[in-house]
Amino acid sequence: MAKEIRVPALGESVTEATIAKWFKKAGEAVKADEPLVELETDKVTVEVPAPASGKLSSISAEPGVTVNVGALLGMIEEGAAGAAPSKPAEAPKKVEAAPAAKAAEQTLSPAVRKMVEENKVDTAAVSGTGKDGRLTKGDVIAHLEKPAAEAKPLVIPAAPAPAARAPSDASREERVKMSRLRLTIARRLKDAQNTAAMLTTFNEVDMTATMALRNQYKDIFEKKHGVKLGFMSFFVKACIQALKEIPAVNAEIDGDDIVYKNFYNIGVAVGTDKGLVVPVLRDADMLSFAGIEKTISEYGKRARDGNLQIADMQGGTFTISNGGVYGSLMSTPILNAPQSGILGMHKIQERPMAINGQVVIRPMMYLALSYDHRIVDGKEAVTFLVRVKENLEDPQRTILDL
Repeated sequence: MAKEIRVPALGESVTEATIAKWFKKAGEAVKADEPLVELETDKVTVEVPAPASGKLSSISAEPGVTVNVGALLGMIEEGAAGAAPSKPAEAPKKVEAAPAAKAAEQTLSPAVRKMVEENKVDTAAVSGTGKDGRLTKGDVIAHLEKPAAEAKPLVIPAAPAPAARAPSDASREERVKMSRLRLTIARRLKDAQNTAAMLTTFNEVDMTATMALRNQYKDIFEKKHGVKLGFMSFFVKACIQALKEIPAVNAEIDGDDIVYKNFYNIGVAVGTDKGLVVPVLRDADMLSFAGIEKTISEYGKRARDGNLQIADMQGGTFTISNGGVYGSLMSTPILNAPQSGILGMHKIQERPMAINGQVVIRPMMYLALSYDHRIVDGKEAVTFLVRVKENLEDPQRTILDL
């Protein structure tokens, strides 16, 4: 009995995905629930498991193809043993067909064929990067984006070659199609700049008290809770206290309305090899320091492994971004739309400070709050940042809910 492999539901507002890669080839044996194909959506990478054990009898969508939710990806023949790939020991080398003949033998997918016909592309002039040299949409797009001079080289009479010639810049370039995640990040960040009246205000915080408290209890904390006590839990707690006092920073615009969120879902920006993702600490005001650190640790691991779910990154009301882990001393973070505020943490650096008429060395950090000036007034933004500063310079305030 044949079993269909289809694109699963991908979460709220996500209707399509791109085939990233297949883990199995047609004809190979598969086991039930074994990852078969990796889909790349606007937000996360999703692995589609095998619905049954048997043989992967066919693949309907090759890597690079965009598919909608519910689309057919392939078929599994239940109970059938997978055929081992035939590999003769002394098979004679096949003579490579001429480009024109090779292109003529190709079977184009409907999407690629439509693009080829609409743009009158000579398939013989395009190198395929798909399976068995097949053309993909990416190949055709790359061909169409080439300058005219590159697509149709001019025939120039031979001339004496110069003694020394610098290599062509084009030959040293590599063109890689942007992933759906990277495209979405680019679009969302640009939309935030184009839509919001974005402004950034700065302050600096003396981290002496927070660092002393952390150093005093970090060993006991880790022994009891099984997770390290980091700075992020202090910042989450400090921000929540400030958000309660300045609710506009925890709000968003919806048409002509301002929606005030009476809950605190704090997004924590995490950098991965594939791009920036922002998993959300839900009801963070109800979490303890240990609960915050455990959730952040788990999100970080899942982000690095590519196992974050779409639901993990939805519903945030405010975001914290820590550029300090990469050595950033100061930056202006971009809003995570439709949120109206994002806090930028930075590197802790010892600096001479004038305190009570004396110059002392203190561990200082610059803080940056980017905010939507359509909702948040300058006074509110500055007050918010001052409250965060006060909570970090006197961390007992957050413990006592002051």
